[in-house]
Amino acid sequence: QGLLAESGGGPVQSGGSLRLSCTASDSEYIDSKDYMGWFRQAPGQEREGVAAIASDGTTTYGDSAKGRFTISRDNAKNTVYLQMTSLKPEDTAMYFCAADPDVRLPLDDDDYYYWGQGTQVTVSS
Repeated sequence: QGLLAESGGGPVQSGGSLRLSCTASDSEYIDSKDYMGWFRQAPGQEREGVAAIASDGTTTYGDSAKGRFTISRDNAKNTVYLQMTSLKPEDTAMYFCAADPDVRLPLDDDDYYYWGQGTQVTVSS
């Protein structure tokens, strides 16, 4: 098992909501000083940056997430969340959590070293 574990995915109807969680299991490697991001990848498509949050709480959102998704973190629990609302079928993808101590482009997956296994989100119309 890796250092990051996502949960909260599943099937949901269009217009519904889900909250994804990602917990870092070893604070020696990943802690509150790390940048945390959520990415997603649909079959046949490239991985896409959804949202990211810095250690100071500064957030960055991809165009697909703006106005619908909210990223947050609980440093005491070493956990980052992605609250997703008004879900659409095009949000269907595997959602991955990532972390890195040094991120320059928050939505660029090349900037992240640690990755979770992913959690599937399936939105039906």
